Amino acid sequence: MSRVPVAILGATGMVGQRLVQLLADHPWFELIELAASARSAGKPYGEAAPWRLPGDPPASFIDQEVLACTPAAVSAPLVLSALDASVAHEIEGTFRAAGRLVVTNASAYRDDPAVPLVIPEVNPDHLALLDLQGPGGIVANPNCCAIPLAMVLAPLRTLGAIEAVAVSTWQAVSGAGYPGESAWDMVGSVHPHAGSEEAKLAVEPLKILGGPQAQARFPISARCVRVPTADGHLLGVHVRITGSPSAALVAQTLRDWRGACPPLPSLPTAPLRLTERRDRPNTRLDVDAGAGMQLTVGRIEACPVLGVKLFVLGHNTIRGAAGAALANAELLKATGRLQA
Repeated sequence: MSRVPVAILGATGMVGQRLVQLLADHPWFELIELAASARSAGKPYGEAAPWRLPGDPPASFIDQEVLACTPAAVSAPLVLSALDASVAHEIEGTFRAAGRLVVTNASAYRDDPAVPLVIPEVNPDHLALLDLQGPGGIVANPNCCAIPLAMVLAPLRTLGAIEAVAVSTWQAVSGAGYPGESAWDMVGSVHPHAGSEEAKLAVEPLKILGGPQAQARFPISARCVRVPTADGHLLGVHVRITGSPSAALVAQTLRDWRGACPPLPSLPTAPLRLTERRDRPNTRLDVDAGAGMQLTVGRIEACPVLGVKLFVLGHNTIRGAAGAALANAELLKATGRLQA
């Protein structure tokens, strides 16, 4: 099979580096271009992007010249964006206007009703919104905590209507990028998340779990904190479901769920991995499950307030960011919206 040429926007940041790592030997895509800000453009990638991930950067990209983030400089028909939200709206919009397909990790277009907010296992049908955008298009992946939340709620809808959700998150410092959080804030401390995470968690799952042009209708109450761990966002989820299914039935439903998308190279067969141990999931021991693309669910128990409660852990820079964008690009290919 001929591989599709791909470019990365924002290739020098942590999510951009994850994308470089994930695309180095991809069976469907050929990474041909790396683009970043004006301060990096023109430099070799190895100089512009000091490597922040374990291991060495892929050798084939170290000497590759970093390009400007413009359609004139970047030729690939498929663009994966790891841009900062402050510049993503304008730059991604210019690529769409130039007829390119953009798969973005940024938040700039997530609330646009014409832009699909996609998790392949949950709502692949939302790609139909691309037909509203023209010859080019933008597909967004959700917030790094909205992804695991939506992925445990999706199969639970088969047991009854979801009536209410309360969620608390403990989020790793890598979610803030590099250099990220101040050492003064993080060393020996846990602090309430200062950004807009709680608002995103209250809204994004409703767009994902509704129809392509309709919102799901149930309240989500969220509290988010930053904790001094490197990778992995842990969520404590409490759910009220019509009919009050037992914790055992909830566990079996999550264990059996396989999602709604065709097989994709980046996705494990089972999206959710259940653990019976009371001290798991654990960020150190479980975050890399399924090469970082599988969620670990544990402590599924009866909740005296809402009915059922559980923990779910996801790798925030892989399943929650770079890997999510790559999986959406694979979904475009698998559904015939992207040709080699």
